[in-house]
Amino acid sequence: MSTRRQSSGGTGWPRYSQQPSYNDDNLIESLKRTINLYPLTNYTFGTKEPLFERDTTVPARFQRMREEFDKTGQRRSVEGVLIVHEHGLPHVLLLQLGATFFKLPGGELHGSESEVDGLKRLMTETLGRQDGIVQDWVIEDCIGNWWRPNFEPPLYPYIPAHITKPKEHKKLFLVQLGEKALFAVPRNYKLVAAPLFELYDNSPGYGPVISSLPQLLSRFNFLYN
Repeated sequence: MSTRRQSSGGTGWPRYSQQPSYNDDNLIESLKRTINLYPLTNYTFGTKEPLFERDTTVPARFQRMREEFDKTGQRRSVEGVLIVHEHGLPHVLLLQLGATFFKLPGGELHGSESEVDGLKRLMTETLGRQDGIVQDWVIEDCIGNWWRPNFEPPLYPYIPAHITKPKEHKKLFLVQLGEKALFAVPRNYKLVAAPLFELYDNSPGYGPVISSLPQLLSRFNFLYN
């Protein structure tokens, strides 16, 4: 049996001129990421004026997307993932509208607005407190990319074959919460804490993006404070 040996030019995969040392303690340490989680009871939740979607119906949303795509191209959107814990179990904070619709806080970016600045703006619009104190949103890491190939609901964690111009690119960012915080929730929403075990493999209940969070977050070490 013949074996293929990778040349020094790095023509195979992985493309290394020499094999990396996986015994390098510094490399291993640099790959470790620890996220601090605090109890849900550390946070205070108030209310504020309702926050309504720009589009009143799903067809209207995609019609606006189509019109904007013709003018400015692909829509860019961002969403924040906030994690707390209850009894040592990680929970993701979700906005609930009605009985069955759940979403992450976030939305569309403006023009050339940066992803981090845009997410901070959207987080403040959605959950920012009302007493004049500016919330300090710590954007920790990008944990996911999703694409919408057509002017339709389906999103994919990759660009499907033969799609050269996706209509929307959605990025998910992990937001590191402080030890304590005050949130103001729009009156037409409920803020719920959903445990990871409930989200896992539960696309019928939460949709493909939210139900993927347990896998996306599994690369982090959680420190329960």
